[in-house]
Amino acid sequence: MKQWINKSVFYHIYPLGFCGAPEYNDGVQSYRLDKIIDWIPHLKALNINAVYFGPVFESTKHGYDTKDYYKIDVRLGDNASFKKICDLLHANGIKVVLDGVFNHVGRDFWAFKDVQQNKQNSMYCGWFHNLNFGGNSPKGDPFWYEGWSGHYDLVKLNLQNSYVVEHLLGAVEMWIDEFDIDGLRLDAADCVDMNFFRQLKDFCNRKKPDFWLMGEIIHGDYNRWANENMLDSVTNYECYKGLYSSHNDHNYFEIAHSLQRQFSQGGIYQKLTLYSFLDNHDVDRIASQLKDKNHLKNCYTLMYCMPGVPSVYYGSEWGIEGRRTRSNDRPLRPELNLGKIENADEDLNKWISKLGKVRSVLEPLQFGNYRNDCIKNEQLVFSRSYNSQTVYVALNLSHNDSEAAFNAVGGFSKLTDALTNESFDNTGYVRIPVCGYGARILVMNNGDFSLSFDDKTEVVTNLESEENAVSIPAKKNRKKSVKKETEPLKEVTEGKYISCEGSECDVLCICEHSETGEKLVVYKDISKNKSFAVPYDTFTSIVNKNGKTVRNFDRI
Repeated sequence: MKQWINKSVFYHIYPLGFCGAPEYNDGVQSYRLDKIIDWIPHLKALNINAVYFGPVFESTKHGYDTKDYYKIDVRLGDNASFKKICDLLHANGIKVVLDGVFNHVGRDFWAFKDVQQNKQNSMYCGWFHNLNFGGNSPKGDPFWYEGWSGHYDLVKLNLQNSYVVEHLLGAVEMWIDEFDIDGLRLDAADCVDMNFFRQLKDFCNRKKPDFWLMGEIIHGDYNRWANENMLDSVTNYECYKGLYSSHNDHNYFEIAHSLQRQFSQGGIYQKLTLYSFLDNHDVDRIASQLKDKNHLKNCYTLMYCMPGVPSVYYGSEWGIEGRRTRSNDRPLRPELNLGKIENADEDLNKWISKLGKVRSVLEPLQFGNYRNDCIKNEQLVFSRSYNSQTVYVALNLSHNDSEAAFNAVGGFSKLTDALTNESFDNTGYVRIPVCGYGARILVMNNGDFSLSFDDKTEVVTNLESEENAVSIPAKKNRKKSVKKETEPLKEVTEGKYISCEGSECDVLCICEHSETGEKLVVYKDISKNKSFAVPYDTFTSIVNKNGKTVRNFDRI
């Protein structure tokens, strides 16, 4: 099981739009994508730990019309600059997933250009699906070929040709070796030869066992593509629709039915971690889909708390709008620059940051099962349980204040709202107030749960060496030197650490002892798969190990 996926929150970027690149490839080398480095503090403030980049390889126009799978598009940078970007993201604990566009290429793809030039004598005629010289193409070529979904700018590849498969797997190998990518989103997965996916899965598993493959699937049974022999996951378009339309129609029964059907005990996708989203580069922005923008927070709360891995499309954390027209999809893919977002909804941005923090701490939201506990048109309560911990999610889409009324099963005396740290007595059948357009994420506990939302986070900005790497607080953009190993840690935040014994650990939260008030660090020892709580001073202390003075725990 690739558990890093369950723990992830994705940020989806369409690079050519994000960077304001020319609509058509002008051949001019420019390093526009380097600006993502300046966005890393924003990503970490949002508690993002995975980035999905749309097409980054050389293309003629929009990225899905590939010219060269082995070369970064000159409008974005080059291979060396993209390697630096990936290295910096990885150094900040952020995984990298790329768009694998393997169903089709552009008309400027080098092998297709060879067919245009040499016609029947080209050794690449067999690279393209249904290519034959019995007629002319709609583009005026003296041969016919199959275009993706009737788009003849996109030439369908013959994925049953061993040389094509070798070329594509060679590209994936280069992306892993050179950029150390962590996964692929497979474009138009419903059109791709399934045997190719089997070959891809086998190749990637051997190359990098925790490599993640996720397919773009809009309709059909997701199990056809996501299974142990093919892909790990697919896009959850069924719930994408339900997330916004249940709010528009004031009908939580719609999304509750989909979640029950998919993820409850015996649900058809219970064993899958599907890719959840509210919008992307192909569909209208969520702020434009909703009839009432007051529902934005609840849409994100639902997406973050339901089974699956949540994804934020760049800019939507500020509630920006955008609709696709039949002739123009560019409004969905705008250039954005930090500090210059028009009509930015900073309150929504902070809410999404909170949701990311809550999700990173609560394992039931990452791995837990799903159960509907109360469904009404305008109120919904569902629960998720994992490792003896239960979390209830209560949502109210009405503009009026309401109550979440449900049976709180279990032997714990309190229900604590992870968003506000308010606690409520667990009397078995509870009635908990939920404000208009509001939500609660209720942790079943004994009053010993609390969560601090600290805006500051450290960001690696220099990879020249560990000694001179620098860090900045996310909100202040101020450099601060990293202290020498022999000095105690000055601050502990959530993230990866290594103990003086060599064990990798994941710090989950900083909290206080309920009786003594002592500051504690709660962490999970990855090798032992157990969680521990130790005094903050112990965690940050200096110890003697094998005659050397070292930190008891150090940041990875």
